Parts: sequence; structure tokens; C-alpha cells
Amino acid sequence: MPLISPSLLSADFGHLDRDISMLNNSPADWFHLDVMDGVFVPNISFGFPVMQAMAHLSQKPLDVHLMIVQPEKFINEVSDLGAKIMNVHYEACTHLHRVVQQIKDKGMMAGVTLNPHTPVNVLEEIITDLDLVMLMSVNPGFGGQKFIEHSLEKTRRLRHLITKSGSKALIEIDGGVNRTTGRLLVEAGADVLVAGSAIFNAPDPAEEITILRDL
Repeated sequence: MPLISPSLLSADFGHLDRDISMLNNSPADWFHLDVMDGVFVPNISFGFPVMQAMAHLSQKPLDVHLMIVQPEKFINEVSDLGAKIMNVHYEACTHLHRVVQQIKDKGMMAGVTLNPHTPVNVLEEIITDLDLVMLMSVNPGFGGQKFIEHSLEKTRRLRHLITKSGSKALIEIDGGVNRTTGRLLVEAGADVLVAGSAIFNAPDPAEEITILRDL
């Protein structure tokens, strides 16, 4: 049974309190916050004032995904939100080990995200330090994209690396996750599924979360 982390990027920002209330009363495990800067990815989402409002309304742990350059500059701000997980991109961190340790020093789970083109073996020297690895199964920057099928084999390779190394890291998948792809991902070794459009566009979002959790 995977953990489900609904992406608030797909929520109705005009009724954010309503959508967060729905998630609070759903079986969702975490709230996934996608932060985009228009530099690392070709889009801009929301910043810390909006996230502070989300954190105030949320009754679930925050899963903060920074799709930004120099994410290490904002470790304190993410910690101040009360976030459970801080997820940074391998491609955005020159000194990844240092950033991971700084995140852990703040009492947060340290996650590292890989873009679709980045192989899992780049994490061999740091995998035992990580609490979570997130694979992007779409190109980061926009919601509602089609799932990249190669992500299934990549998930299997990551599961093998984690098992071989003795790492305790969870595998999280973000992008194009729905009932069909979610089932395949869980079979491939995924622990956490991020879903946006599949949840918020469903006739009954809370019921959709229940279905995804039962995969």
C-alpha cells in the first residue's frame, strides 16, 4: 500500500482552503508542494507566503519539492514551515552531500529528486544518507503531462540500488501518476505516489486517493 502525496499544484487556487480541507479529511498521507522558480524549470508556481498559508491550513505532513536553483538557500524557510520532507534536485546542487546534511540537521527528511534524463547510479555514493529519492516521471515544470514509460524500469533500478546498499530511502514518483501507472509503479518498487490531476480532476477526489492508496 503506497503513501499518497497529492500535489497542491493541481488544486483550485481560488478555493485553496476548500481543497486543503478536503485533503485533511481524506486518506492522503502527505501534502506535496511543488516550488518552481522559472529558472531551473520553465514555470513559476508559488513562494513562501502561499506555502505558509498552506502549512497553516494543513493537518498533514508537508512534502516540499524545490524545483529551483540553489535550493540550499531556503533550508531554514522550509524548516520554518514545519515541513516533514525537503526534496532538492540532484541537478541543482553542486555540493549535494552538504545540502543533504543541512536538511537533516534541521530535523527534516532529506529527499533528492532525479530528472527523467538523470540515471539512478549518480546516487551510489550518497544513497545511504538519503531518506527519500524522488523520480520525475515527466519533465518538471508543468502538471498534467503524460507519464514517461521508461520510469518503470528506472524505478526497478533504483529499488535494486537501495536494496543492495542497505539504504532506508523511500522511492517517490512524481508525474503522470494515476490508477494505471500507479499500480505499475508500486509493482516496480515505489513507496510514495505524487498525484495531482488524477486526484483533483476526479469526480470524487477523496475517493480517488483511497483507490490510489489501495493499489
